[in-house]
Amino acid sequence: MAEEPEQPAEGEEPVTPPEDGRSVPDEAPAEPAEDAPADDAPAEEPPAEPVEAAEEPPAEAAEPEVAEGAGAAETDPDAGAGAEDTAQAEPTPGGAEQPARAKPEIPGADLEVDIVPEGFDPLAREEAEAALEAADEEAPAAAAEAESPPAPTAEERPRAVIDLGADARYRATGKRKTAIARVILRPGKGTYTINGRPLDQHFPRPTLQRNIRQPLETVGYESRMDVVAKLHGGGISAQAGALRHGISRALIDADPNLRGELKRRGFLTRDARVKERKKAGLKKARKRPQFSKR
Repeated sequence: MAEEPEQPAEGEEPVTPPEDGRSVPDEAPAEPAEDAPADDAPAEEPPAEPVEAAEEPPAEAAEPEVAEGAGAAETDPDAGAGAEDTAQAEPTPGGAEQPARAKPEIPGADLEVDIVPEGFDPLAREEAEAALEAADEEAPAAAAEAESPPAPTAEERPRAVIDLGADARYRATGKRKTAIARVILRPGKGTYTINGRPLDQHFPRPTLQRNIRQPLETVGYESRMDVVAKLHGGGISAQAGALRHGISRALIDADPNLRGELKRRGFLTRDARVKERKKAGLKKARKRPQFSKR
């Protein structure tokens, strides 16, 4: 009788025989792994291992760490400085603690820098300040003296021979810009009368008064002759220049030998400087209208 093929079990695939009629070896059924849990069985958790306390390093192990830190401090200056600052004491083999080494201080680091300018003595500061204040006060007077030549001494004055009779009169005319001065020199005590007024009233500025007195002081007759003048035109500065020019020319009339000294000092030179005239097409003598491109 023919054998019937075996029916496969549930869940198994059917096995087809080979065509050549050879038999197929039976395969052992796959056994489930021992470690793998069953489908229906719940997964078992591994037993919890007891947590061991962290072992503290022995006290002897700290010494080599300190030694290593010291070696690093030798190679790294910053690390060494921090270690010296933070370290309170270093243990010794005998057990006694040594105080930490103090960081050496730079001598003079707490001193303030005091810069002294060249040529200035800090010990004589008060004297220098007083000298500066005195120089500021004397500056205007020095500038006024620089404008006018100094008065000659008795040895430097020329020997003038002027007739100082009671009826002696020496007249001259001086000019400066648009000012004109008509001057009369006569024997007296050195007074000045300008347009009927004293010198200090008509010329309140000390500089102008000094310039007017220069010709008579040069020849040494500042206290032996009076000056009477009539001024018109120009301003106060121009009138002072015209008066000095007129007095100098009147002295030449009194004694021609004084010409050289007065000429050398510039008292006889007529100052020809005047304001420049306005030109056509300009706003002033040289000022041009503003240029406009459009």
